[in-house]
Amino acid sequence: MDVTVLPNQRRPGVGRFPAAENRRAALPQQARFCPVVEDASKSGFLVYPPLLPEEALQIRYLEAGKMRVSLHRTLSGASTPQPVWVMDITTSAGTGGLDAYDVKYVDESVGLDAMEVQRFSDALIANVNAPQGGVGLRGAYDFVTPEGWDTVYTGILNRTERPSLPVLTARVETDWYSQPTEFRYVLAPGEVLSANGQSPIGQVLFVPREPVRLREGTEDERQGFLERQQAYWAERSTKERATNFGTLYSYHYRDEQKARRAPEASPSGDEPGAEAPGREAVRD
Repeated sequence: MDVTVLPNQRRPGVGRFPAAENRRAALPQQARFCPVVEDASKSGFLVYPPLLPEEALQIRYLEAGKMRVSLHRTLSGASTPQPVWVMDITTSAGTGGLDAYDVKYVDESVGLDAMEVQRFSDALIANVNAPQGGVGLRGAYDFVTPEGWDTVYTGILNRTERPSLPVLTARVETDWYSQPTEFRYVLAPGEVLSANGQSPIGQVLFVPREPVRLREGTEDERQGFLERQQAYWAERSTKERATNFGTLYSYHYRDEQKARRAPEASPSGDEPGAEAPGREAVRD
């Protein structure tokens, strides 16, 4: 199944290409050797912001209805990022939807005026304070699915780092609706959200738009379920290994998976997601 990938309309060509990745740096060791967790992590594709490798975006929720957005850049040979511009956004009351933009600082060397800073921010964020404390981080690429397929936009699966912020999940019929990629984070007053050009901001999943029905299983099906479970664990126990820290793990699930899949399926063990030549991200 092919999904069409289009660059961010406001900042095309900036930002990493979507990637499938089964690893999560902060997972505890036991989860690190859990194939079903890794397969969930590798579902769909990680999405990156439209930022250059040396750029970083910070959003501070100052108080109800007011956010401070700043772009930072790490110059060549430097270790500390420097602010490029800083802008406050105050959401309006009523139904007009006309927010107030107040540019606090602009690095003179970049040659941007207040209106250009506002347009720059529009390439990076959207839907400020919807819902209260919410802000959408735009992705570097948008997606068009085949007929009958939807795109689910969600936070990064199995990310365990702290602190963490809630992310809304949305499902869009992207075979006919042109949806700019966005991940809606929700902050509380005093919280800070940051993004950089090297790290993902969310994950997209592609799902078919078809009804799912549930039915009661039969007694024979229940018995078959138990028998398969017992047979699996009996064979798995013969393949267990121990890490240097004493954690037991087994590649039996991967071996079974490989045997049931097509020849191009991933082999046993760990295989990080990769970006194929021609800027095509491929997931098994």
